[in-house]
Amino acid sequence: MAIQLFKAKYEVDECLAEIRECLEVGWTGLGFKTVQFEDAWKEYTGLPFAHYLNSSTIGLYLAVEILKEENGWQDGDEVITTPLTFVSTNHAILKSNLKAVFADIDDTMCLDPKSVRERITDKTKAIMYVGLGGNTGNYKEIVKICKEKNLKLILDAAHMAGTRVDGEIPGSEADVVIYSFQAVKNLPTGDSGMICFKNGNYDEIVRKKAWLGINKDTYARTTNMGNYKWKYDVEYVGDKAHGNSIMASIGKVQLKYLDRDNAYRRQLVRWYMERLSKHADKIKFVRIEEGCESSCHLFQIMVENRDELMLHLNANEIFPGVHYSDNTNYRMYSYAKGTCPYAEYVSDHTLTLPMNLYLTYDDVQYICDKVIEFVEKN
Repeated sequence: MAIQLFKAKYEVDECLAEIRECLEVGWTGLGFKTVQFEDAWKEYTGLPFAHYLNSSTIGLYLAVEILKEENGWQDGDEVITTPLTFVSTNHAILKSNLKAVFADIDDTMCLDPKSVRERITDKTKAIMYVGLGGNTGNYKEIVKICKEKNLKLILDAAHMAGTRVDGEIPGSEADVVIYSFQAVKNLPTGDSGMICFKNGNYDEIVRKKAWLGINKDTYARTTNMGNYKWKYDVEYVGDKAHGNSIMASIGKVQLKYLDRDNAYRRQLVRWYMERLSKHADKIKFVRIEEGCESSCHLFQIMVENRDELMLHLNANEIFPGVHYSDNTNYRMYSYAKGTCPYAEYVSDHTLTLPMNLYLTYDDVQYICDKVIEFVEKN
């Protein structure tokens, strides 16, 4: 049987029971389960605010848009970011008519603080930090830079559901944290996300902007017993970005098992490392910083002849992935081509090995056999 990169593991009966309740009550949209899931997420993370959205991508867009509007940023102002990420991260900057300034990465696959410092100008307003694969990299140093330079910190935590540093969920230091619960993420739903602002006023704004700018959502109007519950104002030209109770039902259930599932992901990584580290002369690994308990959304290796290795694994019914192509390869970011040499090298040499929760010890050994077989011949 083919070994896939990702395969979500759902607690099917519990998910169906939560969804059934939505159907019986007759409320599948915003409210009801979305409120419950937001409360559960705040309790889990310790973050003060959380708003449930239909994707983390729209969360990134709204995060940058709100920070720009509320802090008086101008078109053309700069946000320092990474070239090694999914395009949602950097599209959020362009969508708000800001400039994505790319800093290089280090051996954690996250932003290199030294490179970040070199990119700061009078036009720099924020740093967009991506915890790639669930790792935190030199996040603490980036927090220091933001405080020192009075910059906003946006934490793209798409891969970080369940990640801890020194036993704590990171993010309270950031101005806004955006999580992904997309179909193959560590906490999977069909597709959804969570945006967590530090500032309560921004949380109120994002709730309006995510409901087309309307200042009173349908759930609030339904639970309001006054005579004027049908009345509302439209304060922004917003988006239809909120999550729904069906997806939130799945999220509520999966959250209960997130730490268990992440523990198994870390076990998969240990099995990979036990075998592949014996070939460290030909296989390089992402450095996990001290104190980081990664969610291990990804397990990446760096090899020569990456594309040929992919073909070799495919021929053996193993289907790895690549995370990600250097964003400066894309036309809208080509102005920065060549400015981040290590990210460019990593982009051409890194492979993500399967990390689905149905993998067994024997599966990992088989994958390692095929990787070793290739690198020893090349």
